[in-house]
Amino acid sequence: MRAVFDTNVVISALVFRGRLDWLRQAWASRAVTPLVCRETAQELLRVLAYPKFRLDAEARDLLLAEYLPFAEVAELSDPLPDLPVACRDRNDTVFLQLAIGSRADFLVSGDADLTVLAAVYAVVSPAMLRTELGLH
Repeated sequence: MRAVFDTNVVISALVFRGRLDWLRQAWASRAVTPLVCRETAQELLRVLAYPKFRLDAEARDLLLAEYLPFAEVAELSDPLPDLPVACRDRNDTVFLQLAIGSRADFLVSGDADLTVLAAVYAVVSPAMLRTELGLH
């Protein structure tokens, strides 16, 4: 199974762990393969550098080592894929474009601006993905 994870889901799994700790195990065991592109990886790097996380470069590198080695790198197509609907938050558009362009099984997000698109694309919450993977 291949999935695009929005930045908030990845940050929650890597930095806060807790309720999304299972997700790191799902990547490591290859139960699900994260899909990333240059733009989503840059977004992740940018967010990990937020002062509120208090992560130095070494800590950020360690966290990225728990994610990126398990990811499949995809390129956004040129031209970008047509979207079935516009994202309410244009910053989220890249995640939907990556999911459609790479033919991901799911786009995993808890962001209402993306989950509202579930009627036109397979946008699922982390909890729904866990159920889909048969993890308890």
